[in-house]
Amino acid sequence: MTYVSKILTSTALGLTLAMSPVLAIAETPDNMLVIANRIDDITTLDPAESFEFAGSDVSRNVYGRLVNFDPLNLDAGYKPDLAASWTVSDDGKTITFTMRDGVKFHSGNPVSAEDAEFSLRRAVILNKTPSFILTQFGFTADNVATTIVANGNTLSITTDKRYATSFVLNCLTAVIGGIVDKKTVMANEVDGDMGNSWLKTNSAGSGAYKVVSWKPNDSVTLQSNPDFYQGAPAMKRVIVRHVQESATQRLLLEKGDIDVARNLNPEDVAGISGKDGIAVDSELRGRLMYMAFNQKHPELSKPKVRLALKYLPDYKGMQDSFLKGQYTIHQAFLPRTYLGAIDDKPFSLDVAKAKALMAEAGVSGFEIEVGVREAQERIEIAQSLQNSFAQVGVKLNITVGTAKQILTRYRARELDMYLGAWGPDYPDPQTNAGTFAFNPDNSDEKKATGLLAYRNAWDPGAMNQAVEAAVIEGDRDKRAKMYQDMQRQHQMESPFGVMFQKIEQTGRRANVKNLNLGGAITSVSYWPVTK
Repeated sequence: MTYVSKILTSTALGLTLAMSPVLAIAETPDNMLVIANRIDDITTLDPAESFEFAGSDVSRNVYGRLVNFDPLNLDAGYKPDLAASWTVSDDGKTITFTMRDGVKFHSGNPVSAEDAEFSLRRAVILNKTPSFILTQFGFTADNVATTIVANGNTLSITTDKRYATSFVLNCLTAVIGGIVDKKTVMANEVDGDMGNSWLKTNSAGSGAYKVVSWKPNDSVTLQSNPDFYQGAPAMKRVIVRHVQESATQRLLLEKGDIDVARNLNPEDVAGISGKDGIAVDSELRGRLMYMAFNQKHPELSKPKVRLALKYLPDYKGMQDSFLKGQYTIHQAFLPRTYLGAIDDKPFSLDVAKAKALMAEAGVSGFEIEVGVREAQERIEIAQSLQNSFAQVGVKLNITVGTAKQILTRYRARELDMYLGAWGPDYPDPQTNAGTFAFNPDNSDEKKATGLLAYRNAWDPGAMNQAVEAAVIEGDRDKRAKMYQDMQRQHQMESPFGVMFQKIEQTGRRANVKNLNLGGAITSVSYWPVTK
């Protein structure tokens, strides 16, 4: 029997959208890009607070950063963006950026070093979920006035110790590195919130697009910026519609009502493959599918119980059936292609081993709740786990909700177990090591919700020091070895069971060109797209 509790049912949503007169068009305009995607994870559009997949897609197109990526050449790494150049002090602690001349925000205000200073200081002071990406360099609300400083057309940032310059710059490519229009933001400040309430639903960037509207669980509409310094985008408007069901996305794509379908299951991918006017793209992403166990639970906090549960997923069975072509087995916290990534797969479905470990732990069975986002493949993974967990006496009750609902409970440490995905914020191994294996203050009061270890109430112990040592190691080979060793220990000891790495299969109309989903950095750029 399957035990599933739904917080919010949206099964009919896709069918409603399919019949909606708004979408009932023969073909999208040549200068408009219409995308079907699951965007129920968006909780805010403020780059200092946004920390979800769909929100990252919006930010990537709305906000410039000091350094950024070329969406048509991701392998080249970061390059100058709003900063035209930079220099590094002899002690390696201070990076001084010279701002690019002539760039304007959507408001018409010039982009200045003062705006960059304000944006980075603001992100630290607000201390929202992704703030650790900046505070790991020693920035605090008390010291940003002296460590993040504008001087004319330059901005200097001074870290607490010497880090690899590439590591610092890679972090600045994250969503939290988005530069906002200080004048516009502060004109909308309420009760000292530095414009946070206003930026949740509005934008103040200098990127290729500005936000026209965001309707939660419905759509995001972006309007092109004709003055974008890299050139006016060919797509004058981008509309991303929340369409939950794969079958509905496929129908809309086949009808020509949308240009891109981003959440097709293997059956629907097979159904559109080879059809005239439709193409399918496959791209290995940095996104990992994992299960995590709350260490506040008396049974899940036992090391042998945690280990036992990692021998219960039917990894190969899921990969070869309902996840076929869209996920590949991967069991470590660094995705393939990252420095220090390993391909070790110590776990496979082994009920007898799981039972033995449970017996050694003195546990015969218990009942737990798992929170799952309302997405077909995640629900199917949860149901598969439910069946295999039952074979060792663990009753898994599945609670399904919108991404926002489930993530809110996960971040509050309320779920016994979480099943979901994690994508890296920047192309450096620290992006995942610093959240899967780092949690120096496990107290409830800390509220370090950006750290996955914290969300699961897990104190990694000596692994905290290992993470701190790896991030400052200057020898590339030694650093890679440190992350490799760390992951092997993490596999066996942590409350995380990494199961799969994402292969994103996207359906698109064949006339859509230069759509790049962002590779391992997991966010898409719309401005190079043409039809």
